[in-house]
Amino acid sequence: MDILKLLSRSTKPTSRPGASKDASARLPSAGISANPQLYHDAIPDSRGKKRKRGGERMEEQTVNEEDENVDFFAPKKTAPKAKKVAPADDATKTTQAKLLDQDECRQILKSHRLKVTLLPSGKTPEKKIKKSKKSKVSTKPAKEESKQLYPQPLVAFGDLRSTYGLSGRMAENLLQQGYKIPTEVQMGSLPLLLRPEIALEDSQHEDSEVDLLAVAPTGSGKTLAFLIPIVDKIIQRRRAKKDKGEHNLEAIVVAPTKELASQIVNEAKKLSLGTGVKVVGMRKGMRIVDGSTKIDESSSEEEDQEDEKKTSQPISKGDIFITTPGLLLSALSTGNPTEHAPLPSIRTLVLDEADVLLDPLFRDQTLGIWNSCTNPDLRVTLWSATIGSSIETLAISTITTRRTQLSLPSTPILRLIVGLKDSAIPNITHHLTYAATEPGKLLALRQLLHPTAGTSSSNISLRPPFLVFTQTIPRAIALHSELLYDIPAEAGGSSRIAVLHSDLSDSARSHVMTRFRTGEIWILITTDILSRGVDFRGVNGVVNYDVPNSGASYIHRVGRTGRGGRDGGVAVTLYTKEDIPYVRDVANVIAASEKQAGREVGEAGMQKWLLDVLPKPSKEDKKRLKMYGVEARRGGLGVQEKENEGKDKVKGKGKGKVQISTKSGYERKLENNRKGAIQGSRRRAKLEAEEGGE
Repeated sequence: MDILKLLSRSTKPTSRPGASKDASARLPSAGISANPQLYHDAIPDSRGKKRKRGGERMEEQTVNEEDENVDFFAPKKTAPKAKKVAPADDATKTTQAKLLDQDECRQILKSHRLKVTLLPSGKTPEKKIKKSKKSKVSTKPAKEESKQLYPQPLVAFGDLRSTYGLSGRMAENLLQQGYKIPTEVQMGSLPLLLRPEIALEDSQHEDSEVDLLAVAPTGSGKTLAFLIPIVDKIIQRRRAKKDKGEHNLEAIVVAPTKELASQIVNEAKKLSLGTGVKVVGMRKGMRIVDGSTKIDESSSEEEDQEDEKKTSQPISKGDIFITTPGLLLSALSTGNPTEHAPLPSIRTLVLDEADVLLDPLFRDQTLGIWNSCTNPDLRVTLWSATIGSSIETLAISTITTRRTQLSLPSTPILRLIVGLKDSAIPNITHHLTYAATEPGKLLALRQLLHPTAGTSSSNISLRPPFLVFTQTIPRAIALHSELLYDIPAEAGGSSRIAVLHSDLSDSARSHVMTRFRTGEIWILITTDILSRGVDFRGVNGVVNYDVPNSGASYIHRVGRTGRGGRDGGVAVTLYTKEDIPYVRDVANVIAASEKQAGREVGEAGMQKWLLDVLPKPSKEDKKRLKMYGVEARRGGLGVQEKENEGKDKVKGKGKGKVQISTKSGYERKLENNRKGAIQGSRRRAKLEAEEGGE
């Protein structure tokens, strides 16, 4: 053992990277993080001497024991040879060699801030209540309580093959893509979804499949966590079939936006490469079942011709379909809005960004898809960074109601939480900046684009590429036209700035996304359409030009940076006088995230005095803010704005107060052309002077 290394070893656990002086040099665009895990809490020494069932010790515990009893003059001990791992076919021997006891599982789960809870399954056991000595004993249904579990964690991706029997081809695909260390959500969910009988061996539910609600930070690998079990189970079932080339629809993944669905399709295709599993991304007009459209006798000839065209199209074949709720529900339509074609072959239903899919905007569509899955072996998994208690209750009630209607036995419903619920990722820096007015916000954004040494905001380091979020589509378009000429022509000019929103065509949105991923676009101005799920691994920062509609919206917006454990991401939120009544939720999220990251009071960006001063919005204000945004920037969406339109004209106030700029696009173009002409004439004069001097 090297004595210098031993003496220089710290007795305290090292802090999370990002606290050092050169933190600004490490940016998300610099490359892949060596360790994608977010939490590395120290394991107490009192629990550091537990043994595995096979008599082996954990690697961390071996290191601790060597540190405690060091003999500098003793001969170097030879490391014990690792036992040969049995092939995947011999599942019993492999499992026995790899399983941890309950204390070790508890240690690892706590060190990575993983909490697995068994939720009430809908059964209400009777509870005897004795009112008095004379009165009779009455029975009352007792409320079923949740129970915390400590399942087997996934320590390394190599264990998927040896312990959980993962397909060899899938294991090769994971290795080729560079997956070695699982993130927290993968560590907790993959054993439960692949082999619950192994993960829950010490509990009472080891022989049954599970339904899962997973709440994990943004950028923590949730997509891979639900795709691996889906593809692997399809491979295992196809091995028993005679016709291995036949594709039967077995899994559906639902996402709220087309961009997120397209991203999941790409990841699923890379994961299933060479396995024979066919992944299909839903498109408009695609047929997936027979008889999904019925021709009504009272319909017009044009409608009949359209229905005939739909029915004449061949049925799309695939093993996994990835779609948005509207596209799938239209493919399942039967002519009756209350009835949809059944999907009896679906065994797995995944709701990505489940809190949005079960929100009032998509709730009816999502529940319609859910009810169409009539297979008794259906398993449902819900994934998001923010799942509130109301969404959780709705999901549990839907699962239990479906079991009752189909007379199915009760199966466990598990909830997995990574870190602190309703908090942003801990590896980014948050800035809440007061800009007073709309022109002040524009000035603050330009200072971020062109930082100078004398400005007060020069301490905020924000380098391209980064995202800018606005509240509405018109504001995104206006901000794009305002900043169109801010980048000099030498650096690429207006081609470095783009805008993306839902009014653009699918091809235009796809083109902008491709250019941003390849680095052609430095600044992308968008709405909340890109706030969820979309993975931009090299984004260095996020600017909330308009305050988010809720704390959950802030968590998802700022989660576009710092993905995959990358440090150095920056989140800047600009707010004005109109935003002060609604900033408290954002401030609470920032405070919780900084506390989770272990920052001291002096280092934290969110000070306690600001939290005490900010007003607390009422439930009605939060509801209106979530639906419409800040009233001053609703742009005609609010009823009150229409009522006050005449008053604003009389007072000389109104739209001018919330406009991003008073100049038109034509005036800005003329101004930019004038500047370009002046710079060109100066360059020509300089060249002529140099030639005359020669």
